[in-house]
Amino acid sequence: MTYKYKNVNDEKFLEVEQTDYSLIRNPLLNKGSAFTETERKAFHLYGLIPPAVSTLEQQRIRSYQAFKSRVTDLDKYIYLRDLQESNEVLFYSLLEAHINEMMPIVYTPTVGAGCEYFSHLYRRPRGVFLAYPYKDFLYEILSNPFFDKVEAIVVSDGERILGLGDQGAGGMGIPIGKLALYSACAGLHPATTLPILLDTGTNNPDLIKDPLYMGWRHERIRGQDYDDFIDAFVQAVKKRFPHVLLQWEDFAQQNANPLLAKYRDELCTFNDDIQGTAAVAMSALLSAVQATKARFVDQRIVIVGAGSAGCGISSLILQALLDEGLSLDEARARFYLIDAHGLLLEDTPNLQSFQQPFVRKRSDVTTWQCEYADAVTLKDVIHNVKPTVLLGVSGQAGLFTEALVRLMAKHVARPIIFPLSNPTSKAEAVPADLVRWTEGRVVMGTGSPFGDVTYQGKTVRVDQTNNAYIFPGLGLGLIAVKATRVTDKMFMLAAKALAECSPARLDPAANLLPPLTQIRDVSYKVAMAVATEAVASGLAVPMSQEDIKLAVQNKIWTPHYLPYVRESF
Repeated sequence: MTYKYKNVNDEKFLEVEQTDYSLIRNPLLNKGSAFTETERKAFHLYGLIPPAVSTLEQQRIRSYQAFKSRVTDLDKYIYLRDLQESNEVLFYSLLEAHINEMMPIVYTPTVGAGCEYFSHLYRRPRGVFLAYPYKDFLYEILSNPFFDKVEAIVVSDGERILGLGDQGAGGMGIPIGKLALYSACAGLHPATTLPILLDTGTNNPDLIKDPLYMGWRHERIRGQDYDDFIDAFVQAVKKRFPHVLLQWEDFAQQNANPLLAKYRDELCTFNDDIQGTAAVAMSALLSAVQATKARFVDQRIVIVGAGSAGCGISSLILQALLDEGLSLDEARARFYLIDAHGLLLEDTPNLQSFQQPFVRKRSDVTTWQCEYADAVTLKDVIHNVKPTVLLGVSGQAGLFTEALVRLMAKHVARPIIFPLSNPTSKAEAVPADLVRWTEGRVVMGTGSPFGDVTYQGKTVRVDQTNNAYIFPGLGLGLIAVKATRVTDKMFMLAAKALAECSPARLDPAANLLPPLTQIRDVSYKVAMAVATEAVASGLAVPMSQEDIKLAVQNKIWTPHYLPYVRESF
């Protein structure tokens, strides 16, 4: 597709080669009932669509009515996915118009069900499935001319989908959903995005025995075979798309950190579960601390779930404490990380390298009163530390019990509690309970969307610390200036740019995060912060601030219909 200009008020036309059914079956070009009479004649569409010409607004109304007629969230998810495969302009126009209502359908929590039932819901192809048996011709697959405009890739191997575990090929729902948010929240053109599923098998017995399962029926490959396959993929991506942004999504803990460490200096890449989650949590925490009128450096931070996400959050907070002037030892002393074995101690079995900076000495707890001799539990930590901040990324529903929350709130005037696990069924606590158990004193953010909470006659919006506040804007900024790498400082600046948008900056009783209706404005500010840093650090082509601004603005697509002309025009 190329843009053609006609010398009448410099009006922009899209030059299109396809006609009749080929045109209306192309989701990037289809206008449905919005094709004009001129276009219907030029592209041989008479009789193929109803005669009345609709506006995009009318199409949105019609589509929204169809969406509302679906009873279950999964049915609504299926409807929106079908609309995306039929008419992308209409899909994104509808999504933007109803972002609060539809974000939980397009992504968490409903996308989890979409992944679980992927093989039973499959309609039309989207993205690329790179199965292990294809390992010797990955570049040839990616060389399809259809992918020539690709600038952003989200890739998963489906092993750790949200809190649901191994979903095999069904994990494709995550890259599709993430890239939909890139377009809806930051304005990346859908034609520049590519979802990829690396099918390395599955260890989910329910999938293996499902006769409709569409993935590679094989146990997951491990060790050198897995490493070689991932490397073959990365090298194919680098060769095919020299300036692409590659986002890793929902890889298992044993692979997520090593893959990021191995490839972060080879191309423009990041892991959203580790770094994106950290940035949005960091931003919400900065706003929460400000709302409590306490000092950031005085916080005592307990994080339950010491995996990739938990340690990623801890690492970014640690850097923020260092930036505030604390020494490394002073900053580390603020953290208490808990995994399945209890508090991370120097003699905890099977410690991962990324956990080591947050391990406590056994001598730190010798004077503590603990329930058990062989482990230090969450209750022990709350009792002895009296934390000001409690974050959960454990995937354990209901872990933050009434007794534990009341124990924390007993010693803290404004307890900061973030149950960040998703989907909703995995949340460590329910917002309404947190408000009630703390007599309304809690400052909270959740990983999954929850409805408003009413307490003592006052209704408040529950903040979802959604990565969509960070990664779309981050990607927009990186792509706009063709950044070659993604750094930790960029995530810190993205977090601070988001914190600058916090309503709580002006009103401590207000929300920590801006409403989703402002997400495009937020993404633009995040993009500018990241793009400016990329240029300043020499990771992008030198340009002035004004040129950076123009580069970012020129990458922002809005869903609307351009007039079409035949290619022979």
